[in-house]
Amino acid sequence: MRYSLKQLAVFDAVATTGSVSQAAEMLSLTQSATSMSLSQLEKMLGRSLFERNGKRMALTHWGVWLRPKAKKLIHDAQQIELGFYDQHLISGELSLGASQTAAEHLVPNLISNIDNDFPEIRISLGVKNTSGIINGVLDYKYELGIIEGRCDDNRIHQEVFCKDHLIIVAAAHHPFAKHETVSLAQLEQAKWVLREHGAGTRTIFDSAIHDKIPDLDVWREYEHVPVLRTLVANGQYLSCLPYLDVIKYIERGELVALNVPELNMERTLSFIWRASMDQNPISSCIRREGIRMIKDHHIIR
Repeated sequence: MRYSLKQLAVFDAVATTGSVSQAAEMLSLTQSATSMSLSQLEKMLGRSLFERNGKRMALTHWGVWLRPKAKKLIHDAQQIELGFYDQHLISGELSLGASQTAAEHLVPNLISNIDNDFPEIRISLGVKNTSGIINGVLDYKYELGIIEGRCDDNRIHQEVFCKDHLIIVAAAHHPFAKHETVSLAQLEQAKWVLREHGAGTRTIFDSAIHDKIPDLDVWREYEHVPVLRTLVANGQYLSCLPYLDVIKYIERGELVALNVPELNMERTLSFIWRASMDQNPISSCIRREGIRMIKDHHIIR
């Protein structure tokens, strides 16, 4: 074996940052040492791993082929180096990406449980919409993701984390708030503020109303749920938001959940990870602890 783990780490860092200088900073190496290590690896393998476009670096076909294998070797080496405190404690780092609902309502409790029971696991967290999390997992930015709904990309494995559902909400002063039920025709007449396209919530809502409401009056689209909640609470808008994001505001009387019998918007929140990274004990541990947390504490009613 002619290549070294250091060279693979340099390769992975350059692939992550798209830059030799940024990779050098990430690894606390000089730029010249980073460039030399990458050149030596390419020479040993007899293949170019990157296409150079000025200072930017893009993976070649061989770079794409090598990356998951390099990441697995690096991970295994870290496991050997960090070791196990005992047969129950796993050590290591993991990058987790989560959609907004999971990041706000589920991930803090999950990380707290991991910190208590597996103190040698360190979790970094990124928050994006579902589309951003899927892309981040595919691009190796996240080793584990939590998304709303499903992902049908065969490069990704997934496991149901928990079930949730979406609710149509209005302000307490909205005319529909006093109705026992609200019809699809009434929803079509309303003004709406919704999550942006690419958000799991929006995808499920659009699927639920497809062929039911041909012309929805969408006034605003925003990425952040608190913005939508405030617009609904203070105005004459309707919105469709996850149960977890609105239940406290419904209980306080700031929002009202509308009863729309024609709409069923149950969904799942799922863990996702790259199929090529299937044997990751830290990811398996976090998924197992997350599902146990839901069962033990009944976080979602």
